[in-house]
Amino acid sequence: MEPLLIQYLSQFVMPERLDLFSKILSFRTNYLTVVLEDMYQTHNASAVVRTADCFGIQNVHVIENKNSFDFNPDVVRGASNWVTVKRYNETKMNTVSALQKLRKDGYRIVVATPHDHDVDLEDFNLEKGKAAIVFGCERPGLTEFAKQEADEFMKIPMVGFTESLNVSVSVAVTLHHLTHQLRNHSTIDWKLSDEERQKVMLDWLRMSIKRVDLLEEKFAELQK
Repeated sequence: MEPLLIQYLSQFVMPERLDLFSKILSFRTNYLTVVLEDMYQTHNASAVVRTADCFGIQNVHVIENKNSFDFNPDVVRGASNWVTVKRYNETKMNTVSALQKLRKDGYRIVVATPHDHDVDLEDFNLEKGKAAIVFGCERPGLTEFAKQEADEFMKIPMVGFTESLNVSVSVAVTLHHLTHQLRNHSTIDWKLSDEERQKVMLDWLRMSIKRVDLLEEKFAELQK
């Protein structure tokens, strides 16, 4: 049914926009995903969503423990329309359910923080499988649970006096490097599956068409 609905709704979008959707979808990936743990500065979290869109990351996972996440429209610049933001906010400690869900979905949990057993960003092995990269605030940083659940640790090497980057900058540096590596890798199947592409395309069409609910009701009637 989904492909038929996509075909039906596509009639109500300009061909140039459909071509743009298809072009952008060809660069989208779920092989890498970003996890934000308890961001308290909305402009940082919003900047991460914008960065994810720029580098082709389709899903961003937001863990809300003490802090809720609200988009800053001046920072996100509409990127939240095109990136799927998944929130975890049902308990006081949502890191548990978030990381367990990601691991169940086949992701290795990679914590972006210096550690005794960390690896530099440039040496991160993409071939080992899908990766959910977990970022925390500069203060208070990642929870101990997130660190305990990590399969791997990764850091951005630095040579200056300052020991850390703003979280949105850290995400940008990491995604720029890793998505460039992915797109130039000959053996990793990093692109969205047909099913994933259809789901995202349908979401984007719904976002682009006014009163799409009425059109979907008409489509449902036509299928009877």
